[in-house]
Amino acid sequence: MLRRLAALGLLAVLALPAAAQQLPALKIGYTDHEILISNMPEYQTIQQTLQSEFESTQNVLQAMADEFQNKLERYQTQQGLLSEERRAEREAELQTLQQELQQKAQDAERDLAQREAELLGPIFERVDAAIKKISEERALDLVLRIQAGPTQPIILYANPDRTTDITLDVARELGIDVSAAEGN
Repeated sequence: MLRRLAALGLLAVLALPAAAQQLPALKIGYTDHEILISNMPEYQTIQQTLQSEFESTQNVLQAMADEFQNKLERYQTQQGLLSEERRAEREAELQTLQQELQQKAQDAERDLAQREAELLGPIFERVDAAIKKISEERALDLVLRIQAGPTQPIILYANPDRTTDITLDVARELGIDVSAAEGN
């Protein structure tokens, strides 16, 4: 039995080089997007623009927060002197002001993220085009990102002649319809 297993193992090892000769090896490259992008001259300008816009928005939010705090403090010192009706009006006013402040902060955060995407979009496109060009020149099949976050792709380039997208096959196996996403 032991001899039979050893013979099978030897056959498997001998068969590997033959199988490897039939399929050309994938050529894989990698890059660090962060280094590329952070060293582009226009990146510093974009960061300064975003910082300036952020500070401007923060100043507006701080003014609103100061106004809210002043009104709250005034209300707290005068609360005992106010009628029930006037107290309810001031509390409603404070609540509305607080909600406006929270909404403004959320809007500012969303707007800044959109602005960042808008400004960085052309840089990402240039980097992606350069990655594709170098990948094709060096006959690479895959280019991977050396550092990836939760929203960043790991694969930056895939040679369509040497790689296969199996999304639809997997979807069929799972019994789900992804035809609406096929155009992506």
